[in-house]
Amino acid sequence: MMNWLGYGSEEAAPELSSEEAQKAKGMVAAEKDDDFKDAIENDVIDTGKTFEVSSEELTIIRKDLETKFPDDYSYLSDAYILSVASKPYSKDLTKRRPLEYSMEKLTNVMEWRAQEGAPDLEASVKLANGPADAPEAVENPEKLAKAKLLGTALNYSGVYFHGLTKDGRPVLWVRTNRMPWYPDVDAQVNALIVLADAGIRAMPEGVTDFICISDSSYPPPPNPTFLIKLLKMLVKGYPDRLNSLYSAPASSVVQFVMNLLLPLMPGRLASKFFFLDLDGVREKLTETLANGEEDIPTFFGGPCDHDKFYPEESQAENQGKGILKFDYFGMVERLANARKEFEANKK
Repeated sequence: MMNWLGYGSEEAAPELSSEEAQKAKGMVAAEKDDDFKDAIENDVIDTGKTFEVSSEELTIIRKDLETKFPDDYSYLSDAYILSVASKPYSKDLTKRRPLEYSMEKLTNVMEWRAQEGAPDLEASVKLANGPADAPEAVENPEKLAKAKLLGTALNYSGVYFHGLTKDGRPVLWVRTNRMPWYPDVDAQVNALIVLADAGIRAMPEGVTDFICISDSSYPPPPNPTFLIKLLKMLVKGYPDRLNSLYSAPASSVVQFVMNLLLPLMPGRLASKFFFLDLDGVREKLTETLANGEEDIPTFFGGPCDHDKFYPEESQAENQGKGILKFDYFGMVERLANARKEFEANKK
């Protein structure tokens, strides 16, 4: 097993023409804005060292978030706030981050959520799932149109949460063969946001991050605009939420994408990406997933049939009176049940 920091080939994927590869490289290289610069400058590789945060300090942070974001402050769990506030300070690793620094970092996350409309996205899923003549749909056609685009992005069923790890982390599955070749970038990013938030809400007490497993057999060609927005989403909206990402098999397109994005990534994030062969991913899944081999999906040679819950769009049925075919609400319910089972077994 090797992480992406140790994989340095600059060759473009053979599926891409040299013109496409150079265009992608140019667009990504031009993305040198302050978002990535600040993240890299304040980056601290995870050493496992943490410092104590008092209950009084936690209360101060909570009150600050409640005052600034009264409708969304409860989105951040105490465990996540403590995980942010307890880390070493990037300017002096022998000390804890100053309280003001942690408050600013958390405020930035919440401001990003407000800017992207994250708190309202699940309501958009419900709107896309409802009848077109519902009062809200009739009174706000622009909102309905945006909800339909979000529903369309979810309907690819290329990304979903299913199950937990042995230590209670939700598992985000990516099936690249289902992803669109020409994505609606904003809708696709919104779909990832609503899914990430669903996974975060389902985290057992004390859990603050999730893992991602990608079946990368047939990825679409890289879309630089989407890749940049996706990376900004991870850096600005979900810092320290991704525990690790395992991609298998290690296709040339995935290799090309990672070589594009690595220069923009904070080292802390880059070190969480790994590529495996099929034997390697099965070994990792057996070691990681809650029920070991039983939870390995059929597309990795295991017995667990994800398609029973998340079939391809052409095989799926509408989930309501709207356009939604992806079983979003079933996914949420299954995650909640997995959490209850995990917490019961833990007790």
